[in-house]
Amino acid sequence: MATGELVHDDHAETVDPADLPWGAAVTESGRISRAQEYVPAAPKGPFTTQQLSRIDEALALSSRETGIEFSIYLGPLGEDSRAGAEGLHDKLGEHGDDTVLIAVSPGERVVEIVTGANATQRVPDRAAKLAVMSMAASFKEGDLTGGLVGGLRMLADQAGTAPTH
Repeated sequence: MATGELVHDDHAETVDPADLPWGAAVTESGRISRAQEYVPAAPKGPFTTQQLSRIDEALALSSRETGIEFSIYLGPLGEDSRAGAEGLHDKLGEHGDDTVLIAVSPGERVVEIVTGANATQRVPDRAAKLAVMSMAASFKEGDLTGGLVGGLRMLADQAGTAPTH
């Protein structure tokens, strides 16, 4: 047999198309071709794909409008939640001065906002406290996504538009 030649076995069984499972067909060559439905894996974590999309959009819009980089951390912060949040903010390195980190630990029922040296001039502590209160109210109602998106909007509104140099 040469490459590309199709060899038919005259002794092979013929398959009745009615006996095939759903999504299967017999091709002209006698081969059985079967389609299978692709079901993507659900995201692991507390958010659906739509919720992640909402949060991502809120982060992108807030950062673009204000010129301040906004970040969200969701997870345990440790015994001293403020120190844990500040430690996370420190890991941002040179970008940390222009960053606002929202750190939420649902298991510990804690929300911390850490502002970098430059960002704190546009997002004062009072604004951060109001955003935390708003987020906590949404979290108590079981709306983690809405709380994060609302908090981001409040912080971005307080910061205003990016200054032009």
